[in-house]
Amino acid sequence: MEWIQLENGVKMPKLGLGVWRSGDRTEQSVLWALEAGYRHIDTAAMYGNEDAVGRAIKKSGISREDIFVTTKLWTDDVRRGRAREALMESLARLGMDYVDLYLIHWPAEGYQKAWEDMTDLYHEGWCRAIGVANFEADHLDALQGVSDMKPLVDQFESHPGFANQAVLDAVLARHIVPVAYSPLGKGKDLAGNAVLAALARKYGKTPAQIVLRWELQRGLVVIPKSSNRERIRENTGIFDFKLRRKDMEAMNAMDTGTRLSADPHHLPF
Repeated sequence: MEWIQLENGVKMPKLGLGVWRSGDRTEQSVLWALEAGYRHIDTAAMYGNEDAVGRAIKKSGISREDIFVTTKLWTDDVRRGRAREALMESLARLGMDYVDLYLIHWPAEGYQKAWEDMTDLYHEGWCRAIGVANFEADHLDALQGVSDMKPLVDQFESHPGFANQAVLDAVLARHIVPVAYSPLGKGKDLAGNAVLAALARKYGKTPAQIVLRWELQRGLVVIPKSSNRERIRENTGIFDFKLRRKDMEAMNAMDTGTRLSADPHHLPF
């Protein structure tokens, strides 16, 4: 496992397990991930599985201090000014007295006030780091001067079909750590892609490992979602090789600009 250091000195593993839509498989998936060497679990209040994440971490026998846990403030709570209350509810479900990273899930109306409140929560020790998700350059700019903190992390959609390079560039320019969700896009499409198949043969890796390595070399932390034990293990095999420049360029050329999730400027929820 490799780690990246946030601007406040907190270290985050570069590979994590996402648990969106994991449902009743969440607890077992987290246990498999921790067994495979993961130390980064990404959940959210909206996912409805914070309790399962907490149970798995307790069952694992691994010290809480050795696991990086992310959760998120949902849009309804942003709009209602409930950052503090929502975090306390998340902590109760997780069975924890702090999270490692607390994110504003989307830039819903009221996110500037939410950021101010999250800064207070950070200074009080309820979260070791704070950040945002699905924020683009204008949203990040709107947080300037809101508090004495800037986001330490921005989590956003990025995969071969939607590289989201403009947002990545904006985040890196601000010295914010970028995290890619849905890094494999529609995972079922990977095996049939000729470019990925050729690169997988060349490097002796799977198409998924090629994609995750591409994201890492672009500077992103990755949090692929899986509830399959073998795929969870497979996703750890991304730190022992490096893609050559021409192969990175071939991957870059796969970008179609097609989102899988919502447009942050036009939220439907």
